[in-house]
Amino acid sequence: MAAPASRASRGFKKALEIGRPPNIRTLFPNSRALLVSGKVIDRAMLAKGRAVALAANGRSIFVIRGALRAAQRANAAVLIEIAKSEGGAGAYCAVNFWNIARIVDACCNEMGITVPVAVHADHYGIKGAKDVETAKTEIPSMFEAGITSIAIDASHLPDEQNLLASIELNPLVPRWAGLETEVGEIKGKEGLSTPQEALFLIQGLNAHGIYPDWIALNNGTTHGIEASDSGIQVGLTRQIHDAIAAYKVSGAQHGTSGNSTQRLKHIAGQTRTTKANVATALQMIAWGIEVNDYGNAILDANGRFIKVPGAGVTEPMWAEMEAYAQAHNLKAGDYKKLNLPFENKLLGQPRGVRQRMARRVEEFAHRMIVDVFNARDTAPLAMEILLAAGSHHLRPKARRIEKPAEWSPEKIRQKAAALATDKGPQGDFED
Repeated sequence: MAAPASRASRGFKKALEIGRPPNIRTLFPNSRALLVSGKVIDRAMLAKGRAVALAANGRSIFVIRGALRAAQRANAAVLIEIAKSEGGAGAYCAVNFWNIARIVDACCNEMGITVPVAVHADHYGIKGAKDVETAKTEIPSMFEAGITSIAIDASHLPDEQNLLASIELNPLVPRWAGLETEVGEIKGKEGLSTPQEALFLIQGLNAHGIYPDWIALNNGTTHGIEASDSGIQVGLTRQIHDAIAAYKVSGAQHGTSGNSTQRLKHIAGQTRTTKANVATALQMIAWGIEVNDYGNAILDANGRFIKVPGAGVTEPMWAEMEAYAQAHNLKAGDYKKLNLPFENKLLGQPRGVRQRMARRVEEFAHRMIVDVFNARDTAPLAMEILLAAGSHHLRPKARRIEKPAEWSPEKIRQKAAALATDKGPQGDFED
């Protein structure tokens, strides 16, 4: 006679039945991968307290595999994401908005991953009216392809346009899905976000019945390789989170790759952050580039990356990648553009090489999840949340506080005109 199923296995089976959103159930009817809304991941971090979920930018299948294995080892809920610059219509990665859920689901089933995983479309950038119109087709198509969480990022626009675009596009996002909003582009120490800007955005959304799970800020960090040691301003982050506390929005930390583990621990311990994006660090680690303890790539005296012998890609492959970069005048910060032309070549490497690429990501991601983000053992909390709700669809954390009549388009423009803001320099600050 077979032994009775354990309580944990019964809980996982029930979570599979009720916790997967309708798009996931339709796409993967026979899957045993627990792909969930981003809301579930946020709530699990809040349930543990002072915990931050790793949001791994899956620029390659090696990063995805490594991050998933790290989450499984740590028994942690996790997000696998791709940004518009990485995986949109003009992508520089082979992984994109429309295939990432299939890759994540396949990897989870192959490797026996049982922790809850959200599939997040990060930095879905809106820079003008044309992007809004394109989004009306693309956003539904992304959810049809298995996205379970999205960041509507109109932070490139003036404050009133950011809010108005976010309101206009919100009906395209399923109510059950995780939702991130953003105020202030990620530009480093210039154009820092303010409590007033964040409050304006969140109040305006609240008036329209929109309750984001996360807000991302320009709190002093940058995307990619961090050239300075200024990084995240923890005090500013805490100040902004306190200003919007009544609206129960968690923080999303972008640009972690260049910040020390100590600073990231402060973000976890001293702010309301529950999601931290890690992108460039995981890319470099997969390739076998030497990094410091928090994942920032180390350059030699000539400004070149240092390849660790026997780690990541083979030495001949790295030489080919460097030659391609030089032929295309790619600076250190542009090496991310090697992802697309080299993905298939990397998939064609020997099994042992492919495995060590993913394993190196796994070791780094595991350390971040456990030692820095305090997210160990958040997977059971996420499943308990699903079981308590009895559904994939969690109720909003917040309620409507603001009066809709006070946030008409005309009054939004009037309120925005009274804000004192500094958007910082113009330029390309995409992830």
